[in-house]
Amino acid sequence: MIWLLVFVVIGILFVFWEVRRQRSLKLRAHLMQEAIRNHDFTFRLPVDGLLPGERAMQQALNKLGETIHQQMSLNEVESWERLTRVLTHEMMNATAPITSISQSLLGRDDVKGTPLESGIQAIFDTSRHLNNFVVNYRKMSELEKPVLADVPLRPLLNDVCSAYPGLHWEVNVSAGMKVRADAGMLRQVLMNLAKNAVEAQAKRMVIRQTEEPANNQQLKLYIGNDGLPIPAENRQSLFVPFFTTKRGGSGIGLSLSRRMMIQQGGMLELAEKQQPACRAGFNLTILIPRQKQ
Repeated sequence: MIWLLVFVVIGILFVFWEVRRQRSLKLRAHLMQEAIRNHDFTFRLPVDGLLPGERAMQQALNKLGETIHQQMSLNEVESWERLTRVLTHEMMNATAPITSISQSLLGRDDVKGTPLESGIQAIFDTSRHLNNFVVNYRKMSELEKPVLADVPLRPLLNDVCSAYPGLHWEVNVSAGMKVRADAGMLRQVLMNLAKNAVEAQAKRMVIRQTEEPANNQQLKLYIGNDGLPIPAENRQSLFVPFFTTKRGGSGIGLSLSRRMMIQQGGMLELAEKQQPACRAGFNLTILIPRQKQ
């Protein structure tokens, strides 16, 4: 009789535990569905307290969000690349003869000092501005393929720090860390971020390793500064080619940097949460060399 009572109690406790567990799993599914629906691919749900199979499934779903985000960014970059190739061809065909003809007319004696000169000068200046715009398009469409190699990270970061001595640098990256990257492209990405920080009146720059490399595949860095924060209305357009809020800016720095990181198997994205003493920041994902078996 006692053993029967014990089995009944254990059965009731198991049913109660299983009901709670199923509710928890249902809540997790709902949270991830809402995150995807709202295009929030930074979600990460904890795996503590799960059974081995459930833990593996949750880890796979967490990774899936990152994979979807990377694929969407890659598709976006490829779409812009196709568009820039078409626009480059059409705009160059249109601006080249206008610039050439207007420049020739400005050199004629019967045009100098006449009311026609100011009008022709305006045509020449506008066509030259459009021609410079086309050059920026070409930078987006003619990016060379990266040549990946095992690159020591600290020396590369030191080079970037030396290029901007006016910034106070705080670098917290594991000594001896190597990344699998195109050294020239990675340096240019870091230079672009430092340049943007200086233009945002930053005095301090932070580079921190946010977590240990996952599955010996990727290194995640936080790169922040204490400059002016990025307005909320500009955050969605930050990586759109030619979007800029700076006078005289080309608007290709961040979009080009993201494209270079994607081509190297990494990612550049705006950090949703800023670390202490930083008012703006980015998350940089870089491949690391595979360990030999």
